[in-house]
Amino acid sequence: MATIFEPARLGPLTLRNRTIKAATFEGRTPKGLVTDELIEFHRAMAAGGVGMTTVAYCAVAPEGRTERRQIHMRPEAVPGLTRLTEAVHAEGAAIAAQVGHAGPVADARSNRAPALSASRRLSPLTGQFIQGVSPEDITRVIGAHADAAELAADSGFDSVELHFGHNYLISSFLSPRLNRRRDGWGGALPARARLAREVAEAVRTRVGTRVAVTAKLNMDDGVRKGLNPDDSIEAARLLEADGHLDALELTAGSSFLNPMYLFHGKPPVKDFAAAFPQPLRTGLRVFGRAFLRHYPYEPLYLLPLARRFREALTMPLILLGGVTDRASMDTAMNEGFEFVAMGRALLMEPDLIARIQKDDTTTSQCIHCNRCMPTIYSGTRCVLT
Repeated sequence: MATIFEPARLGPLTLRNRTIKAATFEGRTPKGLVTDELIEFHRAMAAGGVGMTTVAYCAVAPEGRTERRQIHMRPEAVPGLTRLTEAVHAEGAAIAAQVGHAGPVADARSNRAPALSASRRLSPLTGQFIQGVSPEDITRVIGAHADAAELAADSGFDSVELHFGHNYLISSFLSPRLNRRRDGWGGALPARARLAREVAEAVRTRVGTRVAVTAKLNMDDGVRKGLNPDDSIEAARLLEADGHLDALELTAGSSFLNPMYLFHGKPPVKDFAAAFPQPLRTGLRVFGRAFLRHYPYEPLYLLPLARRFREALTMPLILLGGVTDRASMDTAMNEGFEFVAMGRALLMEPDLIARIQKDDTTTSQCIHCNRCMPTIYSGTRCVLT
């Protein structure tokens, strides 16, 4: 059985332990470029003991950002990205870039470019129509993922995480609810998984073994007629058989349709409303609970779903969701997961890993109130510290 604080192989690299700071958009790139604040955010995670920290979100194209204040991977970003990776490496940790295309989750008005999805549909987030991607768009997006991964490797990143979750573009292809195509990219699961597989292949072909390549994959969209666990397991088996990925990080939920299915805990409706101007503020106060649903929080809340994937796959898996202490980490190791990923608890206490390693009775102070979620618009942080 693996132990959480032993060095571990992830593809071509070795991490100092089996903990990963999950990708949580930092809200520290107002001009779409690395800032000193972003560097300090990840330096603190590295100094706090994680094996690897993940930068989110690095869009592969300008229209692939959820909104314009995000990094999109281009030569102009390289100097800042290089400073960022050097700062993390100086603290002894590895660093990953989460690369992807936001697809239907993108704010077209903010990006000043049309949002894209597997199929044309009305966005519940903006009230605008989202374009269905053309075959030419698909070719461009596949190449853009490879370009972004290469740029990440050139900037000193140790790993790239491909975003196949949360109903971002590739996830929208996996979802039968969002993918109504009648060509070679829609219909049965193998066709809906084609884009994910071709992106993984293109990225691996481009970067080889220079960096590890992982993917964040939805186990369940958490919406009616969305991607379900049976289809997701089939997609994961196809990705495993292709052999282009070094690990899968298992996630759930839809930023587009049901975000709280990932987070669990109390929905921060009032805090989200306060982050927006009128009339959106009133709209969120009145209708926010229909979108931000309540799923009770409990430790390791995604483990029951993740067990099915562990039983079906042999490739390394990263367990996310309710990992906050040594006991939950040990449970993950006992269940056969190779790594754990942590988000909210490290926002509150960036040094939590080091303190757990020193004293395995250490308890996270995070109460999973989710009030950190709306702070993505002003600098992601715990509001209780």
